Amino acid sequence: MTHLNAVKVKFVFSIFFFAGFLFSAAQSKMSFTITMEQPATHTYHVTFTCSGIKEASLDLKMPAWTPGYYQLLNYAKNADNFKVTDTDGKPVNWVKSNANTWQVITKNISSIVVSYDVKATVAFVAQSFLDETHGYIIPAGVCLYVANKINHPATVTIVPYKGWANVATGLDSVPGKKFTYTAPDFDVLFDSPILIGNLEALPEFKVKGITHRFIGYQLGNFNKEEFINDLKKIVEGGAAIIGDIPYKQYTFLAIGPGRGGIEHLNSTTISFDGTQLNSTEGKVRMLSFIAHEYFHHYNVKRIRPVELGPFDYDNGNRTKMLWVSEGLTVYYEYLILKRAGLMTQQELFNAFRSNLSAYENKPGHLYQSVAQASYETWSDGPFGRTGDEINKTISYYDKGPVLGMLLDFKIRHETKNKKSLDDVMRMLYQKFYQQKKRGFTEAEFKSTCEAIAGCSLDEFFEYVYTVKEVNYPQYLAYAGLTIDTSRTPLPGAWLGINARDRKDSLMITAVDWNSPAWNAGIHAQDKILEADGKKVSKKLFDEWMASKTTGDKIKLLVQHDGTNLEKEIILTKKMEKPFTITPVADADTLQKVILKTWMNE
Repeated sequence: MTHLNAVKVKFVFSIFFFAGFLFSAAQSKMSFTITMEQPATHTYHVTFTCSGIKEASLDLKMPAWTPGYYQLLNYAKNADNFKVTDTDGKPVNWVKSNANTWQVITKNISSIVVSYDVKATVAFVAQSFLDETHGYIIPAGVCLYVANKINHPATVTIVPYKGWANVATGLDSVPGKKFTYTAPDFDVLFDSPILIGNLEALPEFKVKGITHRFIGYQLGNFNKEEFINDLKKIVEGGAAIIGDIPYKQYTFLAIGPGRGGIEHLNSTTISFDGTQLNSTEGKVRMLSFIAHEYFHHYNVKRIRPVELGPFDYDNGNRTKMLWVSEGLTVYYEYLILKRAGLMTQQELFNAFRSNLSAYENKPGHLYQSVAQASYETWSDGPFGRTGDEINKTISYYDKGPVLGMLLDFKIRHETKNKKSLDDVMRMLYQKFYQQKKRGFTEAEFKSTCEAIAGCSLDEFFEYVYTVKEVNYPQYLAYAGLTIDTSRTPLPGAWLGINARDRKDSLMITAVDWNSPAWNAGIHAQDKILEADGKKVSKKLFDEWMASKTTGDKIKLLVQHDGTNLEKEIILTKKMEKPFTITPVADADTLQKVILKTWMNE
């Protein structure tokens, strides 16, 4: 058989296979109706209709997590009042076979109707929420899927509470059906949150002819015309880096203040309080956050480690490359703002300084590599462990963007500024997302970086996989920058305790490693009962500490595991590296060009 004939046979087989799949999908349907008749009870009622699948039993599952938030959240624990009938209302037997699976004994009946309630009490971006004012749905925490049918299309109909006028989502609308949406598969459905209520929509804008919307709940008072202009610059800046916009439309969903953010294929959900935009610092912080979540539709949703898909909705997906997916996205949020004129040079340097200080001035950088931090996020959390264990971990959100800067400078230096990290991101997008339609391995990421740089990057990747001390001066010098790594005393006396009021107690939330408090045997979760013989609140404790100087001896009465202990502690001076980044005065021509083009000046 010739190669040409083999291709023809394969093509014909593919047509029949695809046609068979379409026929099967046409015969079977999966649809959800979600109501919220009593929002004060924080309860959604879900009806799931599944027809056209004849099997002896079906395993209905609810994901244990949602893509973009790498923690197991056990959504199934919020589901209650589970019932199954046939289309005539006759009960169908089922059993809860594990924490997130309901086995339905269908006995080859072709259609079932499943109804259940979902409690939605947590106002957070990775959790569904409902109250008298609005609703927010994380489909992974509300919608079931049939095991081994994750690629099946689905429709969702939202029935808002009376008086609520709006539903916003990145899902495609079904023509002629109000608040009914379609997803080509359950991966897309789970990647498309839904916001419901009396929402405010800002004027739409287009980039490269593609519509972008911003809609949300309680947006606040701010200059909305200026904000939309800034938002357009962010989208244009992100698109300029990759050179392509892969979606048909994009929606920014503002879900209210202080609730985090998660990226999606053609939308993002963000905590948003527009009043922050009324100060310079607040504006930079908010626009940076939005740029981060927007750029994620490239870097993680499409440019992704191979481990991040297909998703294991039961157990999660571990990868050592979240420093790329999250850390480099932090890196690009800064650059997008600087290149768009929304951040000053000093603000850019301060952002990297903040990331550097966050991990270099803590002992975790001596124990955990950024690759390990990526892999262990499912147990450690995205910002490292808490309590005393925080001292043995770092966050890829901090080291990742710094490594991005160093890698970019190295590539620019080796190629005489003809190539950059932008070229790496474009190559990953084109080669693996567009052509191979998959993620990249760790080896493929390294080889792509080396192909662009034209040299070995073994030294750089040691900083990824080990805790080797980073040569910051060498890498920053490539761009004509210097960095202060000298140990400098901080103002004030050092005790090393962070505390907060909890009910009627002052609870210690963290203790700095090797601080006077640490060396005195004080731990996180201890209670401060007295300071120098007096009961103190958080405010009084801070004022008391501000009055102290280096060398002062203090007395603390603390409670540890129910036992009261008196501690005498001598306060010392805390030493830290400032990591201040500044341009050198005598930069050569290449250094000047690298710095200028890096910042788009």
